[in-house]
Order: sequence, then C-alpha cells, then structure tokens
Amino acid sequence: MIKYSFRDDYSEGCHPLILKKLEEINFLQEIGYGDDNYCEEAKELIKEKIKNPDADIHFVSGGTQANLIVISSILKPYESVISVESGHINIHEAGAIEATGHKINYKKSNDGILRVNDIKEIIEVHTDEHMVKPSMVYISNATELGTIYKKKILEEISSYCRENNLILYLDGARIGTALTSDYNDLTLSEISDYVDIFYIGGTKNGALLGEAIVINNEKLKENFRFHLKMRGALLAKGRILGIQFLELFKDNTYFELAKNANNMAKILYNGIKSLGYDFFVKPEANLLFPIFPDKLINELSKKYLFHRIKRFNDKNSVVRMVTSWATKPEIIDEFLYDLNKT
Repeated sequence: MIKYSFRDDYSEGCHPLILKKLEEINFLQEIGYGDDNYCEEAKELIKEKIKNPDADIHFVSGGTQANLIVISSILKPYESVISVESGHINIHEAGAIEATGHKINYKKSNDGILRVNDIKEIIEVHTDEHMVKPSMVYISNATELGTIYKKKILEEISSYCRENNLILYLDGARIGTALTSDYNDLTLSEISDYVDIFYIGGTKNGALLGEAIVINNEKLKENFRFHLKMRGALLAKGRILGIQFLELFKDNTYFELAKNANNMAKILYNGIKSLGYDFFVKPEANLLFPIFPDKLINELSKKYLFHRIKRFNDKNSVVRMVTSWATKPEIIDEFLYDLNKT
C-alpha cells in the first residue's frame, strides 16, 4: 500500500509548465553558471515583482545552501547570527552555520516569531570582545511553526536592525504561503524593502528545486558569486533554475500554487478542529500541528505519512502535517473520513 505523505510540501515533482518548458528547450545551447538568457529574464521578472530594479538576484539549489552561503559570506569570523530556537538554521541544517565558525544566538519562541525584545536581550548581554558579536538577525516567513510575520512586527525588527547596524536576513522557503495566507498584510515588495537580503523559495512551491537569493543591501553584493562558487552553488547548467522561476512568476503561477497549499491546509484544519482535536499552535500557512492520541497516530500511520514532533502528555503527541501546491481536495476529504472513523 502506498501511503499518502503529509510530511512536507516537496514530495511531488514540479508544476507541469516547468516540465513542458524544460523539454521544449532541452537541446538549445546556453551559457553556463547562471549567465544564460533564462536566468537573466527570470532575474528581471523578480526585480519587477519586488519593485527593486537595483537588487542582485542569484539562484541556488536549496534552502540550506542559501542559508549557509548568505550567512557565511556576510559575517566576520567573530560574529554571530540571532534566531528563534525553532529556526531552520538552528534545528534542521546539521550544524551548517556552526561549521563555518559562526555561533547561533537563539531565543525560545512559542509561535516561531522573533521579536525586537528577543533581539535586544541578546545584544545587551554581548558586551565586549570576550564574546561573539551578534551582527545578523535571521527570520523565516512562514516560520517553522506555520505562523507568519505581520507588517507591524517586521517593521519594528527592520527599524531596530538598521538603528543598530544589524543585517536582517529572511529565509523565504515558504514565502509563497506566507504572502497568500489569510492572515497576511505584507506584499513581496514590502518584504524586500524591510530586509537586507532574503530568498524566494521554489523547492517547496512547485519547482523541481531552487531558491532565488535577493540582495537589496549594496554592501552585500560585491563578490557574492565567489561565495557561490566556493560553496558549490554555481551550477554549470544554471539555466535549470532560471527556467523554473521564469515559469513560476510570469503568469502569477507561483502565488496560485501557494494559495492552493493554504486552502488545503485551511480545509484540513477546520475538519480536524470540528472533530474535537486541538492544535499546538494555530496555523496561518500550510503547516499544521494537531494534537492526537498516540493510539490514533499509530492507526493513521498505516495509511498516511507525517512527522511525530513531540510528546504533549502521557497519551497524546503533536504531529506535523503539511499541505502542498499539489494537494487535492479529495485527499483531504479522505483523511478527515479516516480520522473520524478511527
């Protein structure tokens, strides 16, 4: 029996438009290493979307690679990065940042959101050269707990960072679902205005692979391609990445796919809630963390894949369920039927 996976939003391949385009241009010759026509066209399209013609755009294969290159290229050897405890760089990247010699100063956050007071507390206790110097703030939108940053909080963080000479970096692996969330009050161009550097995630929103790093701060642009090459991110067949972002952004497909992930999550959330189950945190994007009895989890696991995150109490656990750009309503209905009868 093939189990349906709610483990993540990249279990499927890619949107058919991408496959069609890749097949169409398969035998055309192009310059390598991201200097091809497709990458250039995709870069210009992204600049239009963020309303910043002066931004530098670079394509890389994945989120961990993006985080590693961005953070290691910006920080001096004695500098550190601030994150929430649940931040991807702190939990799910196998020590990639620490391996480059940079400490992660983290704060616990029940909703995955970093706030100005959290940043202040870390800055205030790092007082001299006997400690690392926190010089970057890392946030994710959507967060690893499925919450999103509202305009007020992002404005406050951005202002504080600029007043205190801190680089603000946003991990946009799920920026599509963040921006199409019912709770969102930000635009892509506003996010670009508030942060020094961020990336637009493709892997989790309909691409085969790929993320687009966007550099807004002039001081961070110089020699960035050297860092890409050194970290193995400058792909000889870089057009594969450019073509995907071109197809995703030219007709708003990117946001339509993200909206589907959110809509499916909303149906799933309402269905689970109506059956009397609670959630570890209220979902705002396409990540859900329902609390189920352990016996129920064991039964559901016979047919569905999802992550068991943590124990909630002696008889219940928190699981993580993720809907994707390709999730169909019928699979949500089937899961809710099985949940109700189990």
